[in-house]
Amino acid sequence: MKAIHFGAGNIGRGFVGLLLHEAGYEVVFADVNSALIDALHAAPSYEVHEMGEGAQQHTVRGFRAINSATETEALIEEIATADVVTTAVGPNILRFVAPVIAAGLARRAASLAPLAVMACENAINATDLLAEHVHSHVAVADWPHISARAAFANTAVDRIVPNQAADAGLTVTVEAFYEWVIERGVFGADVPTIPGATFVDNLEPYIERKLFTVNTGHATIAYLGSQTGVTTIAEALDVPAVVAAARAVLEETSALLVAKHGLDAAASVPTARRSSFGSVTPPCSTPSSGSDASRCASSAATNASLARRRSSQNRASPPWRSWVPSARRCTSALRPTSRAWNCSGCCGPRARSTSSSRSVGLIRRIRSSRRSCSKYDARRDYRTELPKGNFIP
Repeated sequence: MKAIHFGAGNIGRGFVGLLLHEAGYEVVFADVNSALIDALHAAPSYEVHEMGEGAQQHTVRGFRAINSATETEALIEEIATADVVTTAVGPNILRFVAPVIAAGLARRAASLAPLAVMACENAINATDLLAEHVHSHVAVADWPHISARAAFANTAVDRIVPNQAADAGLTVTVEAFYEWVIERGVFGADVPTIPGATFVDNLEPYIERKLFTVNTGHATIAYLGSQTGVTTIAEALDVPAVVAAARAVLEETSALLVAKHGLDAAASVPTARRSSFGSVTPPCSTPSSGSDASRCASSAATNASLARRRSSQNRASPPWRSWVPSARRCTSALRPTSRAWNCSGCCGPRARSTSSSRSVGLIRRIRSSRRSCSKYDARRDYRTELPKGNFIP
């Protein structure tokens, strides 16, 4: 069995590539980074070190690497005979990998089983987006028989990869917890053999579980940690009030998941008990300055925010909501800062989660508040100054 994986970075090597290797696939990494490809060519193996509860050490061998910028023809041939194609390149890069996938499908023998194509990105239904890009490179008349040679399956992925040491080389340090959920229906009887993945008929509960746990948890910790003056997620977790507030948020979102999807209460928020929220914290040295909080935002945030609003209707607001920035409080609780950050933090603390995942509706609330702020000035930066008193439960 052979799997082509686009994106040989830390997520590719430490998550998707690792699971494909352990499933028995010969993994062929494709990337435009020539230095990384050269390093993979020169290395007989690389290590994946896990952190947290149940951590294990893994050695990945027998992989190959292709420079997708300079070895296009070889890559197309590999795709034409592969069993699986996966990506971890970012949703905005999918359009650049689509042409070679389309070319590979055009050369694929009709006698082969459909190629399993899965985009493992921080976006809802990213594989649908990839399929659209592939479709755009195929003539309309040819699409029916070309599309029959592939099964495009959406996924939900979750694994935190902290900042790596400067001298780590190909070695990757990851959180022990991971989740790779794949929709089953598109495969029919030809479901890929990937023991580390979970195949389901409905992805929505798993997507929302991730949004309302790891994304919501990291956004909450990052924003509230920023308000207390700390600069990393790890430091924020040393502030008892921040931890207590994050747990209160996750208790509410857990109740939503149980009520909406019928998930088991004990299992609905496994990510809430992970190392990133507990006593064992990945070595996150990246500053959590809120200037980069928007990097945590994804297209999934809209659905998450709307679902949370629907779930909270006709219910008393929990304490933590009272100090989430809002347009109503915006005009009376702002102060200018001396740093010019292009005003991307107006009406909200600027913080970044060191998770590789994307954030949730908090960011959209803050952006909406900013637009209605009477003190908004695009030439200056403002941040919320919280009201005096014991505002954290």
